[in-house]
Amino acid sequence: MSAAIRLGAQGWNYDAWVGPFYPTGTRSADYLTTYARAFDTVEVDSTFYAIPPAKTVKGWRDRVPAGFRFALKLPQEITHENRLRNSADQLALFAERARLLGDKLGPILIQMGPDFAPVELPALASFLPTLPHDLDFAIEFRQRGWIHDGIIALLAEHRVALALTDARWIPRKSMLALAERPTSDVAYVRWMGPNRDLVDYSRIQVDRSRELSSWAAVLPALAKRVRTVYGYVNNHFAGHSPASLRELQRLLGQPSVPPEDLGEQMNLF
Repeated sequence: MSAAIRLGAQGWNYDAWVGPFYPTGTRSADYLTTYARAFDTVEVDSTFYAIPPAKTVKGWRDRVPAGFRFALKLPQEITHENRLRNSADQLALFAERARLLGDKLGPILIQMGPDFAPVELPALASFLPTLPHDLDFAIEFRQRGWIHDGIIALLAEHRVALALTDARWIPRKSMLALAERPTSDVAYVRWMGPNRDLVDYSRIQVDRSRELSSWAAVLPALAKRVRTVYGYVNNHFAGHSPASLRELQRLLGQPSVPPEDLGEQMNLF
């Protein structure tokens, strides 16, 4: 897999993937190890809800091969409850736990809520300088009012990537254009889909080939502007993110691992 463009799913713990992606009979304890045979990165959603225990983080680290990267979400206590204010202790503890991943740590996503509006710019401007310089960060806004030159400059000043998200809250055209203006030496792309009506995660239910083709047209150029592009597909995007990822890999000329090969015993280390 290309180290310049790393593609993965938003999570791995889906029972509906057993059969269409994970081999039949795969235990939940083996999901992550099996997942890592197909993709070299994953976005961890559980860290949004709580700072994980050290034992949990070490377990993730030890179940994937060298070269794998975890993207972690900053806890909602910081982003949604504290709204980026008065969070120094929580940020320090989270960073300490994240560093336990060692060189398997990828970027950290600061996912802001839909009610985090541009009027709260002072909170953002005060928070960004407190981010640890040894870690890579990306931020996702869910109001289009955040997308302007001033914010682009602010993020670039602090080397924080603007997450490029294919979702309903900001037009895709705007996100594709922003691929030409990275604000960090890493880029972060998320394919969310327009709604959350899809609840069967075992199969593709919506044709998103046109959207994926649009992104595949800009990602190679983006990869030349940054050190690494990280991209994560949600099940809600089309119904079954592993299949969407294989389609994106095909469009980008990357090799992919077919599900039928995941049952083979492979030496990970």
